[in-house]
Amino acid sequence: MKDFYKKILDNNKEWVETSLAKDPNYFQDLAKGQTPPLLWIGCSDSRVPANEIIGAKPGEVFVHRNIANMVVHSDMNMLSVLDYAVNVLKVKHVLVCGHYGCGGVKAAMGNDSIGIIDNWIRHIKDVYRLHDQYLNSFTDETERFNAFVEVNVKEQVFDLAKTSIVQAAWKNGQDLTLHGWVYGLNSGFVTDLNVNISSEKDLDEVYQLRF
Repeated sequence: MKDFYKKILDNNKEWVETSLAKDPNYFQDLAKGQTPPLLWIGCSDSRVPANEIIGAKPGEVFVHRNIANMVVHSDMNMLSVLDYAVNVLKVKHVLVCGHYGCGGVKAAMGNDSIGIIDNWIRHIKDVYRLHDQYLNSFTDETERFNAFVEVNVKEQVFDLAKTSIVQAAWKNGQDLTLHGWVYGLNSGFVTDLNVNISSEKDLDEVYQLRF
């Protein structure tokens, strides 16, 4: 444990030195403020680093992460991040990014008790119940798992579009588009699920074609 702790401290010093060697004003410029064009709502999984996946630098992505990239209307943490991103930072894109092999989604496919996380998993189980006929049509469990990951992302984008924050932004003519992606842990590539929504009209059209 001591070796690991020392290593991450040393890594920080090395990162600072490397960054300053490239640009002596790097951190001074970062400290002046942020104007990211994107809010990323992703999974807490350590294998899904938002900035690295899209080649973004610090200051270019505002990030919220939770287990299975959920948009839960009672989650004040998520809503606070969304409100700040949309109304203060004026982001132009909000991206929900799930990933194949998601442990939270996998847990929602079973009935084992994990602990306090069971309460969070309940929200994901609700998504399965909404689409059980479609998901149960897959006889192969891996295919069903992957389809569930995709369905969950789509539903989170739709839930995002229904929040009062996004609705008000569209009503006020704000340039704001929602997207849904799935990241492949074994490939590094993302899949655009084609749920790109920039207005209430888009929401109605995309929702009708969702599956």
